[in-house]
Amino acid sequence: MEGQQVLIFSASRRTDIPAFFGGWFLERLRRGDLAARNPVNSRQITHFRFDPAAVDCIVFWTKNPAPFMSCLDEIDGMGYKYYFQFTVTPYGNDIEQNIDKGNIIDTFIRLSERIGADRLIWRYDPVIINDRYPIGFHVDRFCSMAEQFCGYTEKCVISFIDRYQFLSDAMRRHDITELSPLQIESFMGQICRTLDTLPSKITLSACCEKTDLAAYGVQRNACVDGELIARIRGVQKKYRKDPSQRPGCGCVQSRDIGTYNTCRHNCVYCYAGRGKKKTACNEDSPLLCDTVDTVNDTVKLVDLRQGA
Repeated sequence: MEGQQVLIFSASRRTDIPAFFGGWFLERLRRGDLAARNPVNSRQITHFRFDPAAVDCIVFWTKNPAPFMSCLDEIDGMGYKYYFQFTVTPYGNDIEQNIDKGNIIDTFIRLSERIGADRLIWRYDPVIINDRYPIGFHVDRFCSMAEQFCGYTEKCVISFIDRYQFLSDAMRRHDITELSPLQIESFMGQICRTLDTLPSKITLSACCEKTDLAAYGVQRNACVDGELIARIRGVQKKYRKDPSQRPGCGCVQSRDIGTYNTCRHNCVYCYAGRGKKKTACNEDSPLLCDTVDTVNDTVKLVDLRQGA
């Protein structure tokens, strides 16, 4: 196994594939053929050919997996291993503009019952505050959700809003401010007391936080989690840390196959949607909402099929 390429698909940090592009993704798995642009140099494309044996795991990121649930039986039947990161937050359509929260709790529970609590990670991410969403609001809603999700997940990932430069205007329009250390301390202290009372443990992890949360038993998170992937696969294996992620990130190496500016949720805090929206998706194309320009693109083929 030493030196063999590891293929973990991240689907995706850049868009919500389960909510909007499940048909495209399922078709790519059927064909064993998928491509992604380099986000730094958009003219560089990596084109993967693979079979289930070549893919260690698929990490799904979503705010609404309901449209994708019908795909899971076929994905299981093909032999792919996967887990979900499911963001459930208490914001209204002022912040998360196109998310219907009416059945979100039921969807979380149904997905957990389908795949298991160990393969469903709850993300309360990010925590943002303004006059409508003060710290007390977050404490109440987090604790209520934690009680409802108890037994249906084993882990919750939290993060606090980062002031990306290109988000400054959106943050000002909604009077969003970064949390002070005292506000973070207040939030963490109260939610940890609730978690300690739950009959089934939910472990807290934090994503690349500057504030030290170790006093609250908060672990450094790995969204693309090598230890979890090894457990799901039933193997003893160490995965390499991803050098392309932010300092403090615990993720192992993966290939993100999403495309920026394709998510339709239109969350005001999102770092992945800062250009003209691409919504047309061709299931015959290995690229999401995109096609290969045979004149200007450089394509690197990576063939990981058995016997290739």
